[in-house]
Amino acid sequence: MDKTISFTDVSLKNTFNLYEKKFKALADQKRLHILYEITQQGEVCVCDLSEKLHLPQSKLSYHLKLLMDAQLIEKETRGTWSYYTLNHSEMNHILSDELCCVFRRE
Repeated sequence: MDKTISFTDVSLKNTFNLYEKKFKALADQKRLHILYEITQQGEVCVCDLSEKLHLPQSKLSYHLKLLMDAQLIEKETRGTWSYYTLNHSEMNHILSDELCCVFRRE
């Protein structure tokens, strides 16, 4: 019995697109540093991240957008500032055995 799945399978293609975003977001030291800071502090203001990482807010916003698009972080706006938290369910999914099963042979 053939267990191969055609790449033209829409659900598989969507799954690959989703993980491509996630892994691209993780494939950068600045973004990993952002995730580390958020993990350490629980919640981080964009103003504090800018100081801590020595990044202008424009560059920081670019990195935060990629992490948001990959659903790895969440944002809450309070007044004029944005606060970021880790999306624990997504991070736990990325770090779980569940993901490797997509590529594991039986």
